[in-house]
Formats: sequence, structure tokens, C-alpha cells
Amino acid sequence: MNSWIPYGRQTIEEDDIQEVVNVLRSDWLTTGPMVERFEKALAETVGARFAVTFSSGTAALHGAYFAAGVGPGDEVITSPLTFAATANAAVFLGAKPVFADVQEDTGNLDPAHVRRLLTRRTKVLAPVDYAGHPADLDELRDIARDAGAVVVEDACHALGAVYRGRPVGSLADMTVFSFHPVKHITTGEGGAVTTDNPEFYERLRAFRNHGIIREAAQLTHEPEGPWYYEMQFLGYNYRLSDIASALGYSQLRKLRRFLARRREIAARYDELLRDLPLRLPARRPYVDPAWHLYVIRLNDPLRRRAVVDELHRRGVGVQVHYIPVYRHPFYRERTPGAHCPNAERFYAGSISLPIYPGLSDAEVERVVRALRSLL
Repeated sequence: MNSWIPYGRQTIEEDDIQEVVNVLRSDWLTTGPMVERFEKALAETVGARFAVTFSSGTAALHGAYFAAGVGPGDEVITSPLTFAATANAAVFLGAKPVFADVQEDTGNLDPAHVRRLLTRRTKVLAPVDYAGHPADLDELRDIARDAGAVVVEDACHALGAVYRGRPVGSLADMTVFSFHPVKHITTGEGGAVTTDNPEFYERLRAFRNHGIIREAAQLTHEPEGPWYYEMQFLGYNYRLSDIASALGYSQLRKLRRFLARRREIAARYDELLRDLPLRLPARRPYVDPAWHLYVIRLNDPLRRRAVVDELHRRGVGVQVHYIPVYRHPFYRERTPGAHCPNAERFYAGSISLPIYPGLSDAEVERVVRALRSLL
């Protein structure tokens, strides 16, 4: 029986473990100096002025929408080809997700369809960098500016990606990252928002800490003493711990190496699969993707279930990303009539192949042999 090859997996090395052990032996376990150190390093890595960490990518999305002013009656235009959290975070705040169709080749939000869906209630455009390929951010920022909306880029797949020579994380009004174990770096669970906007930064920091303000200049009353603070709005306990931040800081130092390996694997798949009856992932000439996922699309979508089942039987843990969000029972009731033809076609034949830094050349060859034997 062949060993199991998952579609994604974390890479944890001895120096990562030592960074965490150092924190465990320190005076700080929750929110302390390592959080600030990780945030500073992340902001520098992506070319942003500020970074605010959260307990998950979902919490980071929630915080970003809140900082953008999303509330009851507002609309957030986003992609259906994403994990449900991108839409859910709008619902948390009483807003309505509006699903725009995707581009046929990249699976990213189609700016032309976004423009047609704008209303007076549009508060946020939330493009998703599907599989690590940045969305068309220049066009989407122009649309948002004309509509008076905020761009919150869901870059949970795209840490380290580059768009027109600029790093993802420095392009949108706010950019959201995830540090789940299958992502480019991990904190176990965790996320972050990067921004250049000081107002967004302050609201994000307070939102992840119960809505609490301590800075004297922002208090509404004279401090009674050094212990004084004010809860000025309803926030959440979305803080990331020093333990998790130590792991993230260590992992961030390896991001370039991790990305290089992902790109090697993607190039190898491109070379070995190009003659099979399937579509390889698209790549726009002005983009350097981060390759969180390597998504092929079968020419015959009706074969997908049989192919996936047989690959699993052979120990190749392929996955499918994603069921269009509006198909879920929760959203069928809340977004009746939502239908995005390109997203449906993209989903119908898609299969995510294994890709992660620890995937060996021999395992890549094994994935290819298995797929080739079936197609």
C-alpha cells in the first residue's frame, strides 16, 4: 500500500520548534513581544505600513470588514469560488454577500461583472486570489474608488505572490492572510491584515481585543490611573498568542525557500501534464503566483468523481476547491437566484493536486504517473 500524499501539508523544522520552546520558557505566552515582532516582520515582507495578527484567517476577514465600516444593510461583492469564510465574515456584521462571476481562465473575480453588480449599498469589494494567483487589483481598485467602496483582498492563498512587480499585501486597502497549516507559512491557526491606513490599523487592533482602547489620545474620559481603558465598541477576543507568533516568525524567514519549492513543483507539473486531456492552471504574464494550490481541470468533468476516487485509492490525496459558496444550504436561502456560469464550469472539472514544500520529486512523479494512467 502506497503512503498517503496529502494535497497540502505544513513544513515544521527544528528551528521552528526551538522558537516556540523559547517562548514557552519566557514570561509571555499570550499577546506579548513576539506578536509585535511577527507583525513588524510580516509588514516588511509584504511592503505594508502595518500588520495586525488575528487568531485565524476568518477572524482577520471579520476584522477587515469591520474596519471598512461594513454593517447591516451593506453589501460585500466577492467571489463564489472561495472558502465560505470570505462571505461569512460579511454575514457576521449583518451585511449581504453578493457573488460576482469569475474569469474563465484564472478563477479570479471578473471586474466587468463586479461593476454591473454595484449598488448604493456596496461597501466592500473582496477579491480572492484564487490558488495564489492575484486578482486584477488595479481594475478592482478603480471600480472601488468610483463606487466609494473599500477593497479587502482575500489573499489567504497568496502570501509571497507578486502583481505587476508589487507584492501582494501592499496593493489593496486591506489585505487578509491565513496561516493555516496548508498555507505558505503556519502559526497553527492564525491570520493577519496588512494595510497602509492608520485608521484601519487602529480599528483592527481594537476589534481583535474586545473593542478595548488604551491609548490616551483616543480615550473619551480622563484616565483614572495607569490601569484605565475603555471598551468603545463591541469587539472580539481574536488575538494571536506569542506561542503562535513565534512559529510564524520562524516560518516567515523561510517564505522565499517555501515559495521557490512550490514554483518548482508547479513547473514540473506543467511539463509532465501538458499532453493530457485537461487544462493546466492559467498564469497572467504580469503575475508571479504563490501556488497555494495547483488546480487542473478535466476536459470531461463527468469523469472527475471516478478520477478522484481512484487517486485516493492509490494514496494521492487530491482535493476540490471550491463548491461555489451560493450552493451551500445556508446561502441558497439568503442569496436566491445566485448563479455564476464561469464559476460553475470552473468547479465542475477542477481537481487540486498535491503541492507543498516537503513534496519530493519522487512523490511528484508518483502523482503524475497515477493521473496519467487514468487519463
